[in-house]
Amino acid sequence: MSDQSKQAEIVRQSLKRRYRKERRFRAYGIIAIAIALSALVVLFADIIGKGHSAFIKTTVTMEVAIDGEMMYLDDASDERQMKMADFVEPLIQALMREIPGATESDRDAVRDLLNPYASNQLRDALKENPDLLGTTQTMEFLSHTNVDVYVKHADDDNYSIKLNQQQREWVDQLVEKGVVDTSFNDVFFSRGDSRDPSRAGILGAIVGSLLTMAVTLVLSFPIGVAAAIYLEEFAPQNKLTDFIEVNINNLAAVPSIIFGLLGLAVFINLFGMPRSVPVVGGLVLTLMTLPTIIISSRAAIKSVPPSIREAAEGIGASKMQVVLHHVLPLALPGMLTGSIIGMAQALGETAPLLLIGMVAFIVDVPGGFLDSATVLPVQVFLWAGSPELAFIERASAAIMVLLAFLISMNALAIWMRKRLERRW
Repeated sequence: MSDQSKQAEIVRQSLKRRYRKERRFRAYGIIAIAIALSALVVLFADIIGKGHSAFIKTTVTMEVAIDGEMMYLDDASDERQMKMADFVEPLIQALMREIPGATESDRDAVRDLLNPYASNQLRDALKENPDLLGTTQTMEFLSHTNVDVYVKHADDDNYSIKLNQQQREWVDQLVEKGVVDTSFNDVFFSRGDSRDPSRAGILGAIVGSLLTMAVTLVLSFPIGVAAAIYLEEFAPQNKLTDFIEVNINNLAAVPSIIFGLLGLAVFINLFGMPRSVPVVGGLVLTLMTLPTIIISSRAAIKSVPPSIREAAEGIGASKMQVVLHHVLPLALPGMLTGSIIGMAQALGETAPLLLIGMVAFIVDVPGGFLDSATVLPVQVFLWAGSPELAFIERASAAIMVLLAFLISMNALAIWMRKRLERRW
C-alpha cells in the first residue's frame, strides 16, 4: 500500500472515530433530556394523581324543616334568640329522615356525616331571610371530611377511612338516593384557609400572592431599570462601579432565606412594620428580585446597536434624550421579559416569607396591603405539614394552581420576547 493510501486510510479512521463520538454525544444529550422529561412526567403525574380529587366536593342535599319549636326560636330577627337557638337539630332530623332505619340512638353517628359548620349555614340563611322560619327548604350542605374521603377514596389503601361500618352503609344508601353527591369544588376557589379540610380554600392565598406581587412589581421594576440604565449608560468605569457590579452578580446567587433574615432584621425589628402583611412580603421579594431585573435589563440595553446611539447623537440629541427616547424603548421588551421571569421566581418563594410571619393561619381574605395574609407557596407548606390526608390532596391541588401561574408567567415572557424582539 502506498503512502498516499495509508494517509487516506488514517483520515477515514479518524473521521469514523469523530463521527462515533458525535453520535455518542448526541445520544447522551437525548438520554439526558429523556430522563429530565421522565422525571417531570412522574412529578406531574404524582401531583395530579394526589390533587385532582380536591377539585371535587361532596355535598348533602335534603329537605330541612326549619321548625321554630325544634330550634327554640320564635323570632329569627331577634339577635338574642338567634344566638341561643339550636340550628343542629333540624339538620339531624332531616338527615335521619333520609336514612332508612335510623333511630334516636343513632343521632351522634348521623350528625358526624354532616360538616360541623352546616349549622352556621342554616343560621346565616335565616339571618338573611327571617321569613324562612316555619318553612321546609331544600338545602345543600358540605359533608363531613370523613364522608368526603370515603366517597372519593373508598378503594384507595393510602387513605384511612374513619367511618364505622354502619356509617359507610348509610353513605352508600344516601349516594344511591342522590342525597350525597359530588360536584365541582367551588369552595376551594372561593374561601380562605380553614381547620376543616372540606371548607379549606386558596382564595386568601391567591389574593395575598397578588397583593405581594403587586408591591414587588411596583418597587422592583422601576428601581431595577433605573439602576441598569445608570450602570450601563452613565456610571464611570472605576473601582466603585466594579465593586457594585460584582455585588449585584453575587446577590443574584444569594439563598433566598438570607433576604428573609434581612427583612426580619430591618423591616420588622428595626422599622417596626407588622408581620404577615403583603407590604413587608413585597419589600423582601423586591430585594431578592432586584439583581435578576438589573442583570437582565443591562443585557437588554447592551443588545441595542451602537449605531442607534450614534445616529441620535449625530442629530444633536443629549445623552439623556438618547437613553430615554431611543435606547430605553428598544431595550424595554428584554427588560419586561427579565422582569416577568424574576416575578415568577418570586411567586414561588417560600423561605423568605416564612421568616417574616406569613406562615400564620389566615382565615379571612385580605382586603388590603396591610391586612394579614399568606401566599400560595406558604399555603402549600402549611397543608403539606398537616397530619390529615384530606389536606394533602388540597396541598397537591394548590401546587397545580401555583404551577399554572408559573407556567403562564413564563409563557407570557416567551410570547413577549417573540412578539416584541427586534433583529438588527
